[in-house]
Amino acid sequence: MKTGLAFSLFGAVVFTACASSANQQGGASASSSMTFFVTSVGSGKGADLGGLGGADKHCQDLAQAAGAGVRTWHAYLSARSAGGAPAVNARDRIGAGPWRNANGVVIAQSVEDLHGPNNNLNKQTALTEKGQIVPGRGDSINQHDILTGSSPEGTAISGNDDTTCSNWRSSDQGAAMLGHHDRMGLRDDAPSKSWNSSHLSRGCSQENLRGTGGAGYFYCFAVN
Repeated sequence: MKTGLAFSLFGAVVFTACASSANQQGGASASSSMTFFVTSVGSGKGADLGGLGGADKHCQDLAQAAGAGVRTWHAYLSARSAGGAPAVNARDRIGAGPWRNANGVVIAQSVEDLHGPNNNLNKQTALTEKGQIVPGRGDSINQHDILTGSSPEGTAISGNDDTTCSNWRSSDQGAAMLGHHDRMGLRDDAPSKSWNSSHLSRGCSQENLRGTGGAGYFYCFAVN
């Protein structure tokens, strides 16, 4: 009886260890395949992200915490020309694709696909690095406004108006172009359904971003 009990306990221990190992491998596989996410938290300072470099670091840190830090991550943000530096287009800084969310679902095959009418970016697929859905229009909390500073084509917006909150360094004056990750808005028109170029924010502070249905989140893409 004692021998039988010992073997039973040994078998249980081996089974538990194998199951744990399988779960860990499954989680690692999901993390390693992720090449796109919406930030689960913002900078806490509205649209002041510390410039493009600070935004990229935020993407990298969140990816690292989620087990996907082996890749190089960039924020999907455009920047206006300033101080002699040329404008930066969001579409030019995210790699070539394809991009998959935390569940392994492809949201776009290429840069052209991402900015075309048939991409697969919506509320159900634009997940955070933790694999969570970001609240959108119709939920008790609406956080569908995503910082981009971009035109529908993914380029910096020309003109004199600030659309990047001073190139992502202001939490006070200015405004930022926003997209709707849930592809929903107040009207049934193209801007309301745009994931990257829907409307301008009221300002650059956390309060102003929250006022139109945002939280200072932005998209992150793996460039490799």
